[in-house]
This record gives sequence, C-alpha cells and structure tokens, in this order.
Amino acid sequence: MVPTSASPVNRVPNRGPAAAVENRSAILEAARRLFAERGFHVPLNAIAKEAGVGQGVLYRHFPHRLGLAFAAFEDNLATFETLAGDPSPSTFGRLWNLLLEQTVREAAFVEMMLEARLARSEYDGETRLRVALASALERAQAAGAVTDQLDVSGVLLAWRMAFGIVATAPSPDEAWTSLEVAFRDAAEGALAVVRG
Repeated sequence: MVPTSASPVNRVPNRGPAAAVENRSAILEAARRLFAERGFHVPLNAIAKEAGVGQGVLYRHFPHRLGLAFAAFEDNLATFETLAGDPSPSTFGRLWNLLLEQTVREAAFVEMMLEARLARSEYDGETRLRVALASALERAQAAGAVTDQLDVSGVLLAWRMAFGIVATAPSPDEAWTSLEVAFRDAAEGALAVVRG
C-alpha cells in the first residue's frame, strides 16, 4: 500500500523547539567527530547530515563555522583549565602531554584557534591557554622540574611546531612517532624539559 496523506506513516514527528537541545548536542557531537576525521574545513552540510538534522537547523544553532568550532572545542579548553588548577609541580608536564594528545587527536582544534586569531579578535581561547600554561609552568619552575629559561611563548612555539608535524603526518601513529623523535632530538634544549 502506498502511503497517502490520510495513511499513517512511521516517521518521527517534528517536535520543533522541543528538540532544540537534542539537535544542538547531536550537531556538536558530529562536529567534533568530523573535525577530528576530516579537519576544520569539513563541509557544514556533512556535519548536519552526520547529526541527522537539516542544514537550516545547524545554521539556526551555529550561523558561522567558527561559532560551531568554538562550541565543539570548548570542552578541550575546559579540560585544560581544570587540569591547570592542580597545584602539583607535575601539572605542567601533564598539561603539555594533554595539549599534544588533543593536537594529534583533533588537529582541527589548532586550525580553529589560528583562524579565530585572524577572524575574531574577541575570541579568548589563546589567552585562556596562556593563563593555564603560565600558572602551571611557574609552579614547575619553582620546584626545579622545568628550566627557568622556558616561558609560555616558547611552549606555544613548541606546540605550533608539533602541530606542523601532526598536520603533515600520514596518520596519528606516525605523528606520535615523529613527535617523540623530535622531542628526543631536542634533549639538550628547552623542548626536552617540556615533555616532562
């Protein structure tokens, strides 16, 4: 039997605004997954399709790519800031490892921060990252765990260098191998102490 307008059809009813929270959550989940798999410039229609929503729904929640990326990666920064609050001198090494893990797992996070710096002067992600690193670095230096010659700008330079390795590696496993070699070869310099 061919369904007509009078025939019951097995379809989920449009719940309108009641589905807004679920739709937003599905969009963010899909965005995190596709940004990680395909990079920051993955088509937004692919994210909408992955989330099971129409493009109009995606754009109602996130009119711009950067807004979507900020929301998708906010938990990266929140996790980083939470860890930075640990007063242990070893926190700095753990922050560095987390930053590398996030970069290997989600290189799009770094792409988003770089693009945000150029496009959205109000974005405070890099400032938040600097503040978190600075407090942990200061404690590590006071404990003698990290050289006094290292500063936050040097850490962020090392991070950008690591991103270059990650962005050009054929796979995450090869990215980790290359990062380990790079930091091992820098054993006499400041980068070696960052690795913890």
